[in-house]
Amino acid sequence: MRVFLAAFAHETNSFSPLPTTLRSFRDDILHLPGDTASRDKARGFAGYADLLAVAAARGDEVVAGMCAWAQPAGPVARGVYEGLRDELLAELRAAGPVDAVLLVLHGAMMADGYPDCEGDLLGRVRAQAGPAMPVGALLDLHGNVTPAMLGSGAMLVACKEYPHIDYAERSAELYALLAAMAAGAPAPRMLMRRVPMLGLFGTTEGPVRAFVQGLHDAERQPGIRSVSAMHGFPWSDAADTGAAVLVAYDAPAAPVAQALAARLARDMFALRGAAAARLPLEQALDAALAIDGAGRPVVLADGADNPGGGAAGDSTFVLRALLERGIGNAALGMLWDPQAAAIAADAGTGARLPLRIGGKVGPRSGTPVDVEAEVLCVRGDARQPGLGGKGSDALGLAVAIRAAGIDIVLNTVRQQVFSPECFTELGIDVRARRLVVVKSTQHFRAGFDPIAAATVYCDTPGTLSADIAGIPYRAIARPIWPLDQDPTAKVDLPGQPEPHNVPDPLIR
Repeated sequence: MRVFLAAFAHETNSFSPLPTTLRSFRDDILHLPGDTASRDKARGFAGYADLLAVAAARGDEVVAGMCAWAQPAGPVARGVYEGLRDELLAELRAAGPVDAVLLVLHGAMMADGYPDCEGDLLGRVRAQAGPAMPVGALLDLHGNVTPAMLGSGAMLVACKEYPHIDYAERSAELYALLAAMAAGAPAPRMLMRRVPMLGLFGTTEGPVRAFVQGLHDAERQPGIRSVSAMHGFPWSDAADTGAAVLVAYDAPAAPVAQALAARLARDMFALRGAAAARLPLEQALDAALAIDGAGRPVVLADGADNPGGGAAGDSTFVLRALLERGIGNAALGMLWDPQAAAIAADAGTGARLPLRIGGKVGPRSGTPVDVEAEVLCVRGDARQPGLGGKGSDALGLAVAIRAAGIDIVLNTVRQQVFSPECFTELGIDVRARRLVVVKSTQHFRAGFDPIAAATVYCDTPGTLSADIAGIPYRAIARPIWPLDQDPTAKVDLPGQPEPHNVPDPLIR
């Protein structure tokens, strides 16, 4: 085959204090065809890299288009979204005849004037490619699927795991669907069943682990080609925000697919209380300190300040509590504070100096903390594996300091903690610490579970506070849990499911 591949992804937090600009993409990944300087970054991006690998293994020709991704933050500036969207469409036109179009999206991108960027983009791709072209989109399970996305006729496949460790498998799944269509097989249909709930649901353990296994089991039924459970992204304030079940199926299996989607929607809704419990900060610290790690660290997850969901990554609530309680033998990272990192770096390794850190971006960052710091290490080349262990993400200027027995990583490139390398690259042995605080919600577990005695989730007043019911939504469709305590009527719709993905002629 000859396929066109492009990536345009952003997880938009409507309540983030940080705007998403062209610089945001340039600082993370903005690769355009022919740009050799950014090619390696693109080829380390989860999904894009995996689809390239699948094509290479098949011996297919890939017209590699742009790869654009920015750290989660507020809505994308209108001109930036339109400019990158139009770039992608121009590349598709320039590609000439292709057998399939593969896109790596997110599912929760919003821009000024575009509450559903993926629906807008997929509709324009369909209009340009024509009704018969196999089009597929690889999604993050934290996407909010919309009727416009399904109406484009694209095959939609999302990762099943959180942390997202299965992009390679889902890439192969999506590629196989499109390859079969390009070879003349009837196009599968796709239906969506909404699940009216909001929350974050890790898949590493408990009932959610069993639910994910049930998704795999469902795909073994005759006529069922793919099943995705979209968790949704609670901090994107749009009409279609929330969870959903997607089923791709062969037309003769329509009754089976409809019954399956309805059952999985009910099963998923039953998990609404299974989200990892976030304890109030003081209780979380008590719980963490009560665990005998037998020489292994306890990990405390500060998910409310996770840059991977749009938070600034500079909140000081946990750090201040550690200092006030005199808790030492701890490590905390990464605190996004370019100014403090630069000051400490200029002072140099071994220096001791008063330093004001964190609490700079807004009210949900808390207030700055003044410490007497010892500079342990300064590096400009430290890195960590990225999402799903793919690629290698630069930390920017990174500095390890010690204050009151707490080793703190300051850095200049805002990102969540994926791996212990955030600490070990700066000489901090997390295995020897009693407590390790990570600014991440769930993705850290892939790297930390092998070394941690236990994980405790804490909640703070950060940008991604677990108090979803207290978020000032304006656009979200109601009823939905936990904003409304009994939205079950929307799960058990007795009639037809929401529209399947026959391309909408109104798009053209």
